[in-house]
Amino acid sequence: MERYYRERFEARSRLDEKIVPLVKINHILQEMRDELREAIPSAMETRILLMDPDARKYTRPLQCILYDRPVNCLSCKRSRPVIKKALEKRKTVVVPEGDPIERQDGSLVRIGPEAAVPAFMGDEVLLVVSVVGKPGTRFTPKDFFLIEDFAKTARNVVLRAKKHWEMTEDKLRISKMLTNISLFVPQSVLKIAEKDPALLGQEKAEKEVSVLFLDIEGYTQLSTKLPEQEVNQIVESLFSRFVDPIHRSKGDINETAGDGLMIIFKEDDIKTNAINSIKAAFDIHQQNLECNRELPSHIDPLKVNMGIHCGTALVGMTRFKGSIGTRMTYTASGNVTNLAARIAGLSKGGDILIGEETRMLIDGLWPVFDKGTATLKGIEKPVHIYSLLKAE
Repeated sequence: MERYYRERFEARSRLDEKIVPLVKINHILQEMRDELREAIPSAMETRILLMDPDARKYTRPLQCILYDRPVNCLSCKRSRPVIKKALEKRKTVVVPEGDPIERQDGSLVRIGPEAAVPAFMGDEVLLVVSVVGKPGTRFTPKDFFLIEDFAKTARNVVLRAKKHWEMTEDKLRISKMLTNISLFVPQSVLKIAEKDPALLGQEKAEKEVSVLFLDIEGYTQLSTKLPEQEVNQIVESLFSRFVDPIHRSKGDINETAGDGLMIIFKEDDIKTNAINSIKAAFDIHQQNLECNRELPSHIDPLKVNMGIHCGTALVGMTRFKGSIGTRMTYTASGNVTNLAARIAGLSKGGDILIGEETRMLIDGLWPVFDKGTATLKGIEKPVHIYSLLKAE
């Protein structure tokens, strides 16, 4: 039986020539609708009705020419009996004479046969291709083959457009998430990768650094009083204020915990690194005070405790291997890091504490306040502790 292969092939070829150069989905659907109208001599109008609830997010509606002014084809024909029947039966439906089209001015446009061919995405109807015939005409078998061919093509075009939109939305979501997270990702890793990715494989080396640890006092208590989402928002807002001061002082945010940060200063000689870490600490303290003034009345002021220690550390890339991949970070390890963490653990009420080594490096630059000696866990000898903030 002749199934109009030649006519269908020629129609598809003409369509391909028109839509291949196009990018926007609404332009492609417009060309498809116009081409189908030309391919069926008895057609008054052709329609591609998108049933996907997300359609408005990735395409614009087509406009029906049967009205005296443009009408949205995504909505105006869904109530047509032939469309409703095709959706209900989930197959091609044709009626010999459709109900007249009522224009906005109340006038009626007489039409002939109506056909509706649904196309599916899984079990769901993705779209319906509908053709309105001229009064007194009928659709031929060739017309039905053409309508079904165009419905399949429209389905593929819309699915690609929907997939592209979903991928774009996903990329935007991930990009936004990474933008927020990247504030607390070590910048050293990015700088090394940009300069020479091969350097990521270098072994650690000894370097004179200043290490600053900070944490939020009473974080656990805060977490028990407020919803988790609110606590996360408060901490993220607070820590976000610290990013610029840290980077401005050449600090590298190395590790993050729920309530704390570890920052390494390693760009210059040890005295400059010490000075930079102190500058960052004072900036962070100021940002903490400003943030507290903006907190809602039901939240007590937050106190960010800090500890700083300077010395020689083993600095370089560290890899953490897990079942889902490898995380790379640029870190400092050794006694200087342990001491900085222990000193930070002594800090209370939003204080900034330093050890003897740091005090000597900044001698004469800032006043320091003697806090006496302390025995720190894991540290053999007592450590002399100083505060950078005068007790009130």
